[in-house]
Order: sequence, then C-alpha cells, then structure tokens
Amino acid sequence: MRTLLTALGITVAVASMVVFLSLGEGIRKVFTAELGGIGPDVQVSLSGFTQGFAPQPNLPQAVVGDIQKLSGELGITTVTPVVMTVRSSLDVSQSVVLYGLPAAQGVGAVFPKVTPALGRTLTPADEGRGVAVVGAKAAQNLRLKPGSVLNLNRRNRVQVVGVLAPESGLVDNFIFLPLSTLQRAEGAQGRVSLVALKLANPRDARAVATTLGERLNVEAQTQSDFLSFVDRALRISDAVRFGISLIALIVGGLAVANTVMMGVFERTREFGTLRAIGARPAFVRALVLTESLLLALAGGVGGLLLGLGGIWAVNLYTQNLAGIDAAALTPRLTALALGISLLLGLLSGLLPARGAGRLSITEALGRV
Repeated sequence: MRTLLTALGITVAVASMVVFLSLGEGIRKVFTAELGGIGPDVQVSLSGFTQGFAPQPNLPQAVVGDIQKLSGELGITTVTPVVMTVRSSLDVSQSVVLYGLPAAQGVGAVFPKVTPALGRTLTPADEGRGVAVVGAKAAQNLRLKPGSVLNLNRRNRVQVVGVLAPESGLVDNFIFLPLSTLQRAEGAQGRVSLVALKLANPRDARAVATTLGERLNVEAQTQSDFLSFVDRALRISDAVRFGISLIALIVGGLAVANTVMMGVFERTREFGTLRAIGARPAFVRALVLTESLLLALAGGVGGLLLGLGGIWAVNLYTQNLAGIDAAALTPRLTALALGISLLLGLLSGLLPARGAGRLSITEALGRV
C-alpha cells in the first residue's frame, strides 16, 4: 500500500508537469501552423512586438502614403492599414479581436484564404458604414448571424453582414470592420495600429523590413520575427510552469526516498542474508536502486497516461472556446517526463542504496 501510494504521488506530480508544459507545446504548434501561411509578409508599427501591443492606435496614417511611394522600389504589392483592438470580457468566450481594414481591399487583402459561409464579405461600398463580418468561432460564441446587431460601445453599433467559414483558430475569433468605422468607434481618426504589407517575393521580407525601419523610423517586422518572439515568450512561460511543477516533483521524490528507505529498514535481515551467502555490497546497492527506478518509472508512465487525459480535457475546453488545441503532448515532452521520472528515482534511491550496501552482516542478521 505504501508503494502504491508513492507511485500514485509521482503519477500526479508528473501528470501536472505534463499538462502545464503541454500548454506551451500546443500554443507553439498553433502559432507555427496557423501563422505560417496567413497574415502579412511585413508588419509596420510604431512599437513592435517587444514593446507590447498598444491599447490604442498610435501610428499616423500618413505612413501609409510614405510606404506606397516605396512600393515599386521594394516590391510591395499590397499596403493595408489596420486598426486592431481587443474587446475583452470577464467571460473569455465573449472576448474577440476587432480588426479594421479598408473595405475596398476586403478581408482577403491580409487573409486571402477566408470565405463567407453566410452572407457576404466587405465591399468598397461598406467603407464608413456600420457593418461587420464575423469569424466562425466569434459568431458562435456571441450568437451572431447575418442581420444581428453588435454593440461596439455605447455610441457605436454595427450590423453583421456575413459570417466566415471556419479557417483557423485565430482568425475565427476576429470581427472584421471597415477601417474608418472602427477608427470612429475608437476615436482614432487619422491613426492606425499597423500597416500590413504583402510582397511580390516573400523571401525579401527581411530586407524590406530593414529598409522601411531605416527610412521611415518605424518598427518593421516579419512573420519569422513574430514567431521568434512568440517562441521566446513561450520559453519563459515554460520555465515558470516547470518551476511550479518542480515543487510537486520534489515532494514525489521525497516520497520515493521515504518508501525505499523504509523498505531497506524492514528488510535488513534479508540484505544481511544476501551478504552472508556471498552478495557483494555493489549488488545490494544495485538492487535498491533498481527498485527505486522501477517505482519512479511506473509513476512516470502513469503520469503520462493521466496527463493525456488532462490534455484531452484542456483541448475540449479550448476547442469550444476558440477552435484551437491549446495543449499537445510532443515527443520532446514525453522524453522529458520519463527522463525526469528516472532521474527522480535515481536521486531518491542513492541514500537508501548506500545505506543498504554498508550494512554489517553480523549486525543485520542479529537484528530482530
């Protein structure tokens, strides 16, 4: 029973680590898969990724004209000013991203793969009007359909003219509006959040971003810059989650050490008998270490299985909320979980194994 409870403690500790770290792995896969083929080749803003997202549009719209003058020289095919803001709520299912762009260019200027499932997308005649096109998941969470009215704030409301077909977990949570409509609602006339650029040759994105940054004194970043920034942020969050999990792992390690130590104490005569019939101290140490490793390995495998159940539950929630799998069990994470379990067993068994190997034969056989 003591051994079973110890294995269960390790199982819970490893499972918590697997679930915590799987969040980083899942979000990393979502961004890599979904942003690799969508969005702008170059994004121009005043603050950039490392300075954080500005709560209000702060880039003068005049920058759009400056970029257009350089379009021919730099191979820029599409220049799209964007106003982006987050509509947050205490109920996360009601939180969406408001994305304003010129109605004449349409949603396809930045996200070329989106198609309407109901109604229509933006048309040039929609500029300045109170209309919106809603992503599939946002429409589901907010219960919107063509003809529904959406309140942006107390003074501004828009009518839904279309609902997009499911495309990606990120875009499905966007609500697209004409640029001037969202600028008016946010009180940001003459300012934008960013300028999205499409290039004739996306491989030139790094050179174009560097040139724009130097000539226009702005932050110009590529898709790879954004993915690198996301990866660094996730690495930091992974370290925090691993630190939290480490507390449970240490407790599990102490439980293993206690169980093995008690086992050594209760089997003193057994080890004495082994030594009396010729077993070397190294054999006794190896026996105790093997038991410790097997106990930890059993807990590690159980933790992976329990972690899979936790990952399934997390993904069930995030699929319903945002249409994405936020957690993933990768080979790297599997190897890490099993490796830490074995290391835990090794460290926990060192002291009991050393004590078992140093037992005196006469003392061990004489103990009742």
